[in-house]
Amino acid sequence: MTGLRVLVVGSGGREHALQLAFARDPAVAAAHVAPGNPGTWRLSQSQDSPAGPSQLPLADLDPLDGAAVVALARRLEASLVVIGPEAPLVAGLADEVRAAGLACFGPSAAAAQLEGSKQFAKEVMAEAGVPTAASFYCTTAEQVVAALDEFGPPYVVKNDGLAAGKGVLVTGDRQAARAHAADCGAVVIEEFLDGPEVSLFALTDGTSATPLLPAQDFKRAGDGGQGPNTGGMGAYTPLPWAPDNLASEVMTRVIEPTVAQMARRGTPFSGLLYAGLALTSRGLRVVEFNVRFGDPETQAILPLLETGLGEVLLAAATGRLDTLGPLAWRPGASLAVVMAAAGYPGPPRQGGRIEGPGLFEPVDGVQIVHAGTALDSAGRLVAAGGRVLDVVAGGADLQAARRRAYAAIEQLNFPTGFCRHDIAQLAAEGQIGPVAPL
Repeated sequence: MTGLRVLVVGSGGREHALQLAFARDPAVAAAHVAPGNPGTWRLSQSQDSPAGPSQLPLADLDPLDGAAVVALARRLEASLVVIGPEAPLVAGLADEVRAAGLACFGPSAAAAQLEGSKQFAKEVMAEAGVPTAASFYCTTAEQVVAALDEFGPPYVVKNDGLAAGKGVLVTGDRQAARAHAADCGAVVIEEFLDGPEVSLFALTDGTSATPLLPAQDFKRAGDGGQGPNTGGMGAYTPLPWAPDNLASEVMTRVIEPTVAQMARRGTPFSGLLYAGLALTSRGLRVVEFNVRFGDPETQAILPLLETGLGEVLLAAATGRLDTLGPLAWRPGASLAVVMAAAGYPGPPRQGGRIEGPGLFEPVDGVQIVHAGTALDSAGRLVAAGGRVLDVVAGGADLQAARRRAYAAIEQLNFPTGFCRHDIAQLAAEGQIGPVAPL
């Protein structure tokens, strides 16, 4: 396969990380991101495009407008469309792209309900025999009270629908739990799961599936797991403390049964199935499913992928995943640290200037991935979202990756930004594990 052209739909760090991975694949001629951000636009300008340089950047695309996505894919002569965010997937963008005769990596609207509804995911897991937390689906205040009584603190209350990674409240405060449930409307209330959480991504064509490296992300805004829940403040891979059979066990007990059950339902799942997991004292449990590349785990995982990303995603999109061998991975460790805007995960402070080395080109083994950035009227880089940048570093081990990432952060001038300073610290220092048998 030569000359693959890819259109990635989205505008965040996940999409920039995908574009960077495609850029490392010699089989990919060009990979453009729309609507994108300053990081993706810069990379697009360096690539050959049938649309011509004057047609880039592609910032005016609405990811929920299927006709516009199809038109852009045709203008770019894209042979593969990759849908990044969850909202367009749940809205049916993949269905529209496939109906136009284009290869698409991403599940149908029906299959995307694995992320679109927590209760739907619970039902599928029950049918498939997948281990997960006991739970209640609640739509009234009375049901919420009964569920909270059943499980006791700490209370776990999840918005049933999409919430941009911020719909989960884990608290010992019963009134806060009830208030969150009231704000959400329909919620899933479940038992608290102890033990470390990990993420495993699997690529699937609806029949076959293959895993990526397990990763661990950090949801709380502050060091030591303090502060409010966020979409993720950093991630790392591999997990030196995890059981050697983690990926194989998750594939056997979670991913493969879920893929098979979705096929039996008549809604086969093709795309990226993300399993958020807890390695509890009672064994492996699924915390949640996502139906797209997770953020910020993607930023940490993809730099270690040796196999060309274009070939793999095209095979998954066209039902040929079983023709490929196992994925190849580079040795070492990879770490992503999120730089967020002050106020996040509440209303973030917008417009803060960002300066420093490596903002558009890798420096000393560090790649800065753009997420919520923009250019002001003078062409200067500024914050334009909650999670603004991902500082991604590799190394022979986690200690080396951490040193590189945090040294790069020290070189940045982003006065209105903040980060956690303990991403992967416990793992690097050997202070996690051993965990209970899976």
